[in-house]
Amino acid sequence: MCQGHLLPLIDIGRLLADRNVIVTIITTPQNAARFSAGVNRDIESKLSISVLELRFPAAEAGLPDGCETVDNLPSMDLMSNFHAAMSMLQVPLEKLLRELKPCPNCLIHDKHFTWMGEIASKLQIPRILFDGKSCFTHLCSHNISTSKVHECVSEGEPFAVPGLPDQIEFTIGQLPGNLNPRSNMKELSKKIIAAEEGAYGSIVNSFEELEAEYAKSYQKIKEHKVWCVGPASLCNRDNIDKAKRGNEALTDENQCLKWLDSWPASSVIYVCFGSLNRLTPPQLMELGLALEASNKPFIWVIRGGYKREEMEKWLAEDGFEERVKGRGLLIRGWAPQLLILSHPSIGGFLTHCGWNSTLEGISCGVPMITWPLFAEQFFNEKHLVQVLKVGVRVGVEFVVHMGEEDKYGVLVKSEDIKKAVESLMDEGKEGEERRERARNLAEMAKKAVEEGGSSYLNIALLIEDIKQQETIAGPDSTIYVIRIWLSDGGFQKGFQTCKFKHDHRPMNGVAHLLATEGLKNGEQRFMRNGVTGYAEEAVERDRRGVVLPE
Repeated sequence: MCQGHLLPLIDIGRLLADRNVIVTIITTPQNAARFSAGVNRDIESKLSISVLELRFPAAEAGLPDGCETVDNLPSMDLMSNFHAAMSMLQVPLEKLLRELKPCPNCLIHDKHFTWMGEIASKLQIPRILFDGKSCFTHLCSHNISTSKVHECVSEGEPFAVPGLPDQIEFTIGQLPGNLNPRSNMKELSKKIIAAEEGAYGSIVNSFEELEAEYAKSYQKIKEHKVWCVGPASLCNRDNIDKAKRGNEALTDENQCLKWLDSWPASSVIYVCFGSLNRLTPPQLMELGLALEASNKPFIWVIRGGYKREEMEKWLAEDGFEERVKGRGLLIRGWAPQLLILSHPSIGGFLTHCGWNSTLEGISCGVPMITWPLFAEQFFNEKHLVQVLKVGVRVGVEFVVHMGEEDKYGVLVKSEDIKKAVESLMDEGKEGEERRERARNLAEMAKKAVEEGGSSYLNIALLIEDIKQQETIAGPDSTIYVIRIWLSDGGFQKGFQTCKFKHDHRPMNGVAHLLATEGLKNGEQRFMRNGVTGYAEEAVERDRRGVVLPE
């Protein structure tokens, strides 16, 4: 129910439809309007994709009419009302799914719909999670949570995350809500974690080459399948798709392109903090003064809504817009971000480090200035700056939870912002090496989604895995979980049964073969329906359960 989750989910749906999968997108009316243009073009191209709308119960939950997304909330005090409204969607959604023809083979849903497991269980449909984070973030969160290393340090003391391929440090104040003791999100986080139980797998909007070791480690710790299928945004190949993705932009895309065309390659800074940012007017004024002092051409997206009048008053009375006229382009509200980032004149992206924006910057080969605000955005900053080495920090040191912005006021002074801009746009050796790394990552991203690339193949695997669930499913079936572990140089076996949509045929023969003969190439022919390789993965995981459906 926010742009950072909605847009990649829609892109993933379009990617599946492009591979001859029948896709039905279920959302609310205002959300549907945000992506209808792209989906309508897919329908005109004869793809099997459609949109069904559910009425959002705003009034019943005590919300103003039209509040169907978090970015439309007039106050963060209404967040609990918003979650209540989301819960009210459960009954009408279940009814809609029961009536849907053809019957769905799989549900792919945002992790915040924590009750989707109940619907999937009733309808006996496998479900797959999406939550819009990277493998790097997932692994960091898991290792911090299980080691409890953050519980042994003081508020501002750095601690290293154990078990990572790189030396990564955080302070407690930089942690997302599910790990931060100061956050009020722990109850929701518990529900989200509990909702993972029973999911068939998780889709990650990333690509394996971007975070190879982290993706591999993340897949090992999960109890279910993981498919890296991104960057999903690269399904928007034409300028019209890039321009019409998300809300309707108030700035004409042709005017924006014409302005960008007037500048040399890699010379323009693009500034955007996402749809949920609530930076205070004093902080935005510091940012504006820094952009002015940098003497670099820039596009600055100023979000509507939060204290907009105060900011507009400053822009008019201070004369800022007049002083930067020609060199600075201000966009109010929504901007065609993909269209802008993919233009050759863009040389830097000042971002809040939401994963959606981060991955779009990576896919377009643009180095970034990192200004994390909340949630997992400090994790993404570490990924950009320390691991990928394509980012420059602006210097923010702790999370500001939504609704607490006025409590902190100005966190970054104009001189520090200007310094970060100059560092990123540096034409010396360091700047050129950073740009070269960014270009290489963009090339890797494009290859990942092309035919034969890692994400292209993972989408094929995802489709085959869903088909497998359909093929072996039975209304009263049982799966057999073979627990395999190394013992005294051989294999031991144990059995555990549970109700699920899997083939119920006994696994004793395969289990006996594994236990008595060991794993040999000739034995893999007994593992049908794409299960080849499960046994090797089981031994690697050591004492982890493995599902052998057939």
